[in-house]
This record gives sequence, structure tokens and C-alpha cells, in this order.
Amino acid sequence: MTSATPPVPSPPLPASVRRGYGLGSVATGSFGTVPGLLLLPYLTDRIGVPAAAAGVIVFAPKAWDVVLNPVAGRVSDRSTHPDGRRRPFLIRAGLLLAAAFALLFLGPTAPQWLAAGWVAVAYLACATAYSFFQVPYVAMPAEITDDYDERTRLMTWRVAILALAILVSGGASPAIRDAFGPDWGYRAVGFFVAALIALGAWGAWRSTRSAPVRSAVATSATFGDQLRIIRSDRPFRLLLTTFVLQALATGAMLAGVDYVARWVIGTPLSATLLFVCFVAPALVVTPLWQRVGTARGKKPGYVVASFLLGGGALALVLLRSLPDGVVYACVAVVGIGYAGAQMFPLAMLADVASRTSEARTRVGIYTGVWTAGETLGLALGPAAYAAVLALGGYVSSPGSTVPQSDSALTAIALGFSLVPATLVTVSLLALRAFPSPTPSSPRSMYPRVTDDAQIHRTDDREGPR
Repeated sequence: MTSATPPVPSPPLPASVRRGYGLGSVATGSFGTVPGLLLLPYLTDRIGVPAAAAGVIVFAPKAWDVVLNPVAGRVSDRSTHPDGRRRPFLIRAGLLLAAAFALLFLGPTAPQWLAAGWVAVAYLACATAYSFFQVPYVAMPAEITDDYDERTRLMTWRVAILALAILVSGGASPAIRDAFGPDWGYRAVGFFVAALIALGAWGAWRSTRSAPVRSAVATSATFGDQLRIIRSDRPFRLLLTTFVLQALATGAMLAGVDYVARWVIGTPLSATLLFVCFVAPALVVTPLWQRVGTARGKKPGYVVASFLLGGGALALVLLRSLPDGVVYACVAVVGIGYAGAQMFPLAMLADVASRTSEARTRVGIYTGVWTAGETLGLALGPAAYAAVLALGGYVSSPGSTVPQSDSALTAIALGFSLVPATLVTVSLLALRAFPSPTPSSPRSMYPRVTDDAQIHRTDDREGPR
């Protein structure tokens, strides 16, 4: 195996580039939040699709992304566009995503099969466009800076803006739906979120035009070879496992917000208040998480954030008997943990994906596999929550007028609390095994993966690929 001299660390990024890069989170946060929050209730309580079938409709397009994301990473790795490998994808795929999302809730509501089919096709189009936006977007930090702490600062801006995007999109969407009524409420949400996605995509594309890009020669290794290299990368596997399980937990909680607000709390604007309690703390604590990462390291900070994420969810097990104020406080603890559980793994991903010069030629595939895992987790979350509802006997009905049984109300509460808490607990097993680099020498603690040169030395008889 050849050894590569670590690249000279990049100078600090301009503040405008950090902020500009973070604007992309307006698009990712809005698309990642609102379907998880409102698409399942739209299917079950507006169209009348049974909970189990609705879970499949929500999950299937995301499962497509699991296959597509590594391909999108490969495509962006091989891009030779004069504006950079990744940036052109931000504006093109971002605007396509906005258009597809506007169509998501514009379809008919009857007959049921046609309405469900419209949602399935439109959501598949959203998922496809999102792959070609998200994968290049997540790959950019590994190319625009090699500095360990600079990546943490970059992720601080991204997570802070992500929190704001979730707060605006997730907090306002239920209120917009209710304000416009049953006929136009969901359609108004579609236009509102489409505008946010377009704004975020354009802002990230425009503001990063001056970002430095550390060039890397495109690899000649095949797509399959590169996937095998990444599969052999143990630190990456451990980090990905942790993040996917926590994405699944977060997806389950997001799917449960509307049900908890309507059937357990039952007060006006309770869905919006739950979202505010979940997201607003992140706007305050994200800079504090950055300080923790700089002083103690990214892995210790990630562990603490995970404990808060899972512990806050576990405290909600007795949701049905807790005072409303306690419920909101527990959700705020979850939100504090969520901020760190987003910032640290994304910064660690950039460290892992670019720790050798060879690895930088496949950053797109690393992030493609990463976002595929995240997409799978966020898709399985609502599907898992829908399965819990089905087991509890939840009754779907257009208009949400059918009273729910005691077992259904218990399922609503446990899917929002015990299920995500268990998933976070399991994720800590993988995080514990992840190596702990020191801030002074972040690459030295990571075992290196097989490089592209070794692939060709062991397979010269087949000629160049």
C-alpha cells in the first residue's frame, strides 16, 4: 500500500463562505422535516389510506435513494464542470426538488388509489432530485478545507441554519395547513416549502462561488472497486451505523409530532409548540457544541449529545400522564442533543472521507453512501412509527374524526418515546468503538483504507480501468 503525505492544511474559510454553505441546510432541513411531519397524516387522515399502506408509500421513494445516492456521488466525483465538481448540482437539482415538492400535495384526494398513486410518484421525483442536491452538498466540506477545527466551524453554521430551517418549516407548516383548511391547507404547505427549498439551493450555490476547492485527480478505479474500499473502512462503517440509527430515531419522533399534538396534548398550536421546543434550543447550544468539540474532541461531544437525545426521548415514555410543560421540557432536551448529534458526525465524516489524498478522489461516493444511510434511516422512521400505529389499532379516516382506542393512544406515545430511545441506545455501541483522533493530529488515529494504486497493482493483468 502506498503512503500519501497529508495535504497542507487549508487557511481559514471566509465567514461569508461558512454562512453561504450553511444556507443549503434551508433546503435539506425543509425537505427532511416537512414530509416526515405531515406526509403520513396527509395519507392517513386526509386521503384515508390505511396506516400500514401509508408507511409503505412514505418509505418506498426513500428506499430508491439508498440505491441512487452512491450513484449521485460517483457522478459528482467525475464532474468536470468549470464552476466546480459540486456547485452546479446545487442549483440544478435544488430547483427541480422545489418544483417536485410543490406538486406533492396538489393531486386529487379521491379516489383513494389515484390520490395515493399521485403522492407516491411525486415523492419519488422529490427523492430523485434530492439525491443530486444532497450528496454533492454534503461532499463539499471535505474539498474546501482540510483543517480539523475549521470543519467543526463549518458544521456549526450548517447546523444552526438547519435548526432555523426546521423551526420555520416544521413550525409553520402545521399552522399553515390549519389556517387554509382541509381543501387548500396541504397545498399551501407544498408551495411554502417549495419556496424555502428554492431559496436555500440558490443561496448555497451563489454564496459558495468563491470557496476554495482542493483539486484531486479523478480516480480510474471502477465504481464497484470504490464501494468495496469504502466498505472496508471500519471508522466510516461505525460512524455511519451510529448516524443511521439516530436518523431512524429522529424520523420516528418527527412522524409522531402531529399525532401526539392532536391525540395526546390536544391543545391549539401544540404541534407548532413541540417543534419550537425541539428546534429553538439548537439555535443557542450549537456554538456551545462547537466549543465542546474544540476543547474535548468530536467523539466525546457526540457521545454527550447522543445521551441527551436518547435520554430526553426515554423521559417521554409516560407521555400520556405527563403535564404539558414537562412534555415540552423533555422535547427541548431532545433538541439540545439533536443539535450536537447533527454537527459532530458531519464534521467527523469530512475527516474520515478525506484523510488521504486517494480518499479525496472518492469523497462523493463516501457522502453518497452516507446520505443513502441517512435517507434510509429517516424513511424507516415514519415507516416504523406507522407500524407501531398499526399494531396499536390506529384507525385511519379522512378528516381525523374517528375516536382512537386506548391501545392506539399508547402506540402513539410509545412510538414517540420508547422506540427512538432504544434506537439511540443501540447506536452508542457503534459510537463507542469509533477511534478517537486527537485535535492536533486528526488523521493519525484513523486506519487507512486500500488506495487506488494497490487496486491496479493487484489487477494489472486486466489492463487499465
